Amino acid sequence: MSLLVVGSIALDSVQTPFGRREEVLGGSATYFSTAASFFGPVKLVATVGEDFPEEHVAFLAGRGVDLEGLERRPGRTFRWKGRYDLDLNQAHTLATELNVFADFRPHLPESYRTSEYVFLGNIDPDLQRLVLDQVHAPRFVACDTMNFWIASKRESLLKTLRRVDMLFVNDAEARQLGGDHNVVKAARRILTLGPRTLVVKRGEYGALLFSGERIFAASAYPLASLFDPTGAGDSFAGGFMGYLARGGREDAGVLRRAIVLGGVLASFAVERFSLERLKSLTSEEIRARYAEFRELVYFDDLETALFGGPG
Repeated sequence: MSLLVVGSIALDSVQTPFGRREEVLGGSATYFSTAASFFGPVKLVATVGEDFPEEHVAFLAGRGVDLEGLERRPGRTFRWKGRYDLDLNQAHTLATELNVFADFRPHLPESYRTSEYVFLGNIDPDLQRLVLDQVHAPRFVACDTMNFWIASKRESLLKTLRRVDMLFVNDAEARQLGGDHNVVKAARRILTLGPRTLVVKRGEYGALLFSGERIFAASAYPLASLFDPTGAGDSFAGGFMGYLARGGREDAGVLRRAIVLGGVLASFAVERFSLERLKSLTSEEIRARYAEFRELVYFDDLETALFGGPG
């Protein structure tokens, strides 16, 4: 089924203890659409400046991403510059230049308006609802947000949440939005605000899925090689939503497989800078790592483990 993403495309300058890259391809919509494209076609809405390299456009098009919604405007492309310390858990923003992204007003081509699955990237909640106003009866809507919007535009964000089926946040954002230091209690509060399902991203500790009274905990893949965590959360969401859209179902089993596949895509994304690893990634590697994820959490039935089974 059709999948639509609205978010940012950027040129990132990143420094980690393992190296640095200047003005490489980045942005939430870029990571999301690249990860999701392993499962099916993606329609992308974003804006870039006249300086945006054509090689990046060609890369996205080569991944099967529909770029009819990519707007090129006079001016410079959105730029972000950041640094990570040795633990790689926290990005230190050194500079942000919104440029053409500052005046981004998403406009959906007519062919995008019947999209069945919609992902609203981490943008102003007013703009998230502007997108929803242009989509005709989507089957499933998910969105991302951040601490800035939770603090500065809470009422607007709450209006958006009443119109979505799923929310992606990290654990600090879940606590802030849910008003409780305990993530489980905060999650239950968030589920009363509109979304039927909540995904809490926990970085190197995996992710939690809350749906009704059910909780599912997915581990993170233990990596020996980790270079750049930029875009890990967006790659996670892309893998998750790409799998949902491919199957056209959202039952409990599908959601559990989706969160593991999200973790799989995120684990590959951080193995190199920018999208270098996702560019070389194959479907066979995705299937193999998914199998490894299953082995990480497999254990015998308690009765069998303790007593050798019945009889």
